[in-house]
Amino acid sequence: MTTPQHDQFPPTGPNGPAAPQYVVMQAPPPKKKKKWPWIVGGIFLVMVLGCVGIFAALGTAANEVVETLDENAAGKNAVPGEMGKPARDGKFEFTVTKLDCSKSSVGKSALAQKAQGTYCIVSLTVKNIGEEAQTFDGTSQKAYDAAGTQYSNDSAAELALAGDASTFLEQINPGNQVKGQLVYDVPKGTELTAIELHDSFLSGGVKIPLS
Repeated sequence: MTTPQHDQFPPTGPNGPAAPQYVVMQAPPPKKKKKWPWIVGGIFLVMVLGCVGIFAALGTAANEVVETLDENAAGKNAVPGEMGKPARDGKFEFTVTKLDCSKSSVGKSALAQKAQGTYCIVSLTVKNIGEEAQTFDGTSQKAYDAAGTQYSNDSAAELALAGDASTFLEQINPGNQVKGQLVYDVPKGTELTAIELHDSFLSGGVKIPLS
């Protein structure tokens, strides 16, 4: 006779066989995404865009300065003036009184200077009409002949002629004025027709006929 194997039958309860037991496996919680790489990336992007904007603004400003300088050099920004009458540019008021193109040399002894062509000497008064000291720079003052050829001043000849630096890097206080002479070394036979005077190399200038 065979003895029944009790483990072949499911366990019974008072109301019949017990329900099978299931173990519910829970999925592991999702890993939290790290936020700091995005924050750092965002800050870096803002910095890059800011730098790009700054460089773009600087480039625009530089182009504007170059364009202004080109226009000043071409005499496009200069307002008209009149010889013998005050004419203003920025913080300076200029009065041109005389033009002399008869000198081939200026100065005496060791300071004497000889022209390559001939010296054209422009006598003028410069007055500071601003509210603070301003430096008058002779190198910013340009002369022109009838063909529009531009000439730069000869600072060494100016020093030899005047014996001081009254028209070369001279600082003028508000309300004060200086008298001086600007000297231009031009080819013989050249007739200067106008001078363009500036309170600085960035200003538009005032163009005064030399006649």
